Amino acid sequence: MQITGMLDSPFVRRVVVTSLRWGLPFEHRPISLFRHIPAFTAINPMLKAPTVTMDDGALLMESSVILAALAAIHPELPSLWPADPAKRVAAASLSGIALTVGEKAVQLFYEGALRPPEAQYGPWRERVADQLDKGLGLLEAGVPQEGWIGGGALGQADIDVACMVAFAHRKFPDRVDAACPRLLAFCARCEALPEFLAAPPLDGVTAPVKPS
Repeated sequence: MQITGMLDSPFVRRVVVTSLRWGLPFEHRPISLFRHIPAFTAINPMLKAPTVTMDDGALLMESSVILAALAAIHPELPSLWPADPAKRVAAASLSGIALTVGEKAVQLFYEGALRPPEAQYGPWRERVADQLDKGLGLLEAGVPQEGWIGGGALGQADIDVACMVAFAHRKFPDRVDAACPRLLAFCARCEALPEFLAAPPLDGVTAPVKPS
């Protein structure tokens, strides 16, 4: 299995950290969607990161689809979701909020980074920024002060929150620092774990097969 994409993408990092947590063997290829277009196109002509190439050549896209497929292919892997239905719903709720935070942070960042100022639409930027801020507020209120979401071991919701918030914090620190102290403390606990240390959110870094 090969995972293509840069770890500074929160969605690529989500798949890599989860794979490390599971202990799945993989090759990580840190190929940029912007700087290495011919190389990425040769792997996936749709230019979608993350892209997972299975050993039989099948392509998987979209991080949630990828993780669901990997869990189905490897039923021996432990579930990263709480067994209790109510706790699972609560974890899934925070995961969905986190993924939306990541999506809005990416939208807001690229709107400023790629679109010239005269072409940017102010009401759209304001809407996306408001969605980002509201999502961060929900995560601030929802993450535990100690331990992990769901009360057990580190799970998928914890990984999702940490990966998405790390991106939002790097790109928009002023939106996170003052408003989200509990969320930042939660993410710091995640970032200290081997799976996260092995896959830092940096451009060009290659994640190992297993955390050190």
